[in-house]
Amino acid sequence: MAMRDLSGQVAWITGAGTGIGESAALKLAEAGCTVVVSGRRAEPLDSLVERIAAGGGTASAEPLDVSDKHAVASVVDRILAEHGRVDIAVLSAGINVNNRNWPVVTTDAWDDVINIDLSGAFYCCHALVPGMRERGDGLIINVSSMAAKGVSALTGPAYTSAKHAMNAMTASLLVEERNNGIRATAICPGEVATPILDARPVPVSDEDKARILQSEDVGDLILFVAQQPAHVTLNEILITPTYNRFDV
Repeated sequence: MAMRDLSGQVAWITGAGTGIGESAALKLAEAGCTVVVSGRRAEPLDSLVERIAAGGGTASAEPLDVSDKHAVASVVDRILAEHGRVDIAVLSAGINVNNRNWPVVTTDAWDDVINIDLSGAFYCCHALVPGMRERGDGLIINVSSMAAKGVSALTGPAYTSAKHAMNAMTASLLVEERNNGIRATAICPGEVATPILDARPVPVSDEDKARILQSEDVGDLILFVAQQPAHVTLNEILITPTYNRFDV
């Protein structure tokens, strides 16, 4: 099977300031995509754009809080006005909270996680699908979590619920739109050494961070998904570290 040449493809990455989103942006830019990066903080986005440009790639920044549905629609409109289309979307914006478990989680914390991790991804999909349907082509990669594949106290009810729902939403999008040329993939990583670990109630040691998945591992997987030919859909992918901190 020939891998697809991504030269000239337009890719939009949310949650691109750090972690998996940042790695996906770098990998896709290196593969020849014109990259638009979004996140809540402008500084890391500007730094990422500079790094991509220094490597010979093409990138621009669109700061965005994905929980704001109107802002999401405006950003997508600007990307379409500038580039004419979005070929690949990597929806990687996500948070968790420190006080995440039933005895301590607040309704505000629940809202924060659901609004960004689930509703934010839906707002992005909702804004992207009409243009993809019109062109008969498009790929949406939702960065979900191993938390979507089971239930653990580690991630708490809000994050667990958001990621289960993200997988269901991705599957629903694929069922309804695949015959219109739209592909949707949910990538479900286990533990990844990204800044989201800093919100853990129990800190993760540097030694353990070095043994679990790295952002680049998931970035490489995102690139692999994007390089599949248009007739191939990878519906859902579970990727985990070989070292499992919870069964030892």
